Amino acid sequence: MAKVFRPSTRESSILSRIESSKEHERRKAINDANNRIEEVSNRVAMKLVENQLVETTNKNGLEAQIRNAIDFMMHADDFDMDYKIAPFRNLAPNPNIVALYLTAFVIETVINHKDTIDVYGSDEEIYACILQQVLHRPAAEDEESA
Repeated sequence: MAKVFRPSTRESSILSRIESSKEHERRKAINDANNRIEEVSNRVAMKLVENQLVETTNKNGLEAQIRNAIDFMMHADDFDMDYKIAPFRNLAPNPNIVALYLTAFVIETVINHKDTIDVYGSDEEIYACILQQVLHRPAAEDEESA
C-alpha cells in the first residue's frame, strides 16, 4: 500500500509562502504592464519590427494588437493564461508572465493577422526581445522610485 504524504505544518507554510509569492509576482507584472500599456505596446512592436522578428505592413496595427493582448491578459482568468502560455513555459527557467504571454500571442496570433507578412526568429529570440522591452524602465521613472 502506498504511503500517504502529509506535509507538516512547517512544510505547508513554506509551500504556501512560495505559491503566494509567485502569484504576487505574477499579478504585479500584469498590473505593471497594464499601467504602462501604451509604452509597453509601443516598445514591443517597435523592437519586434526593428530586430526583424516580425515583418508587417502596418506597425501601428501590430502595436494595437499588442495593446489588446495586454488588455485581455489583465482581465483573463488563470486558466486562460496558463492555457495560452503552456507550450512556451520552458523558454526560461523563471519566465516573466507578461513576456511569455506576449511571446505566445506573437507566435500564435500575430502571425495570422492580415497585416503581418511573417514572423521570423526562434521562440527564444522573440521572448528575449519582448522581455527586454517589458522590463525596461525609463531613466526618469528610475530616479523617481529611488
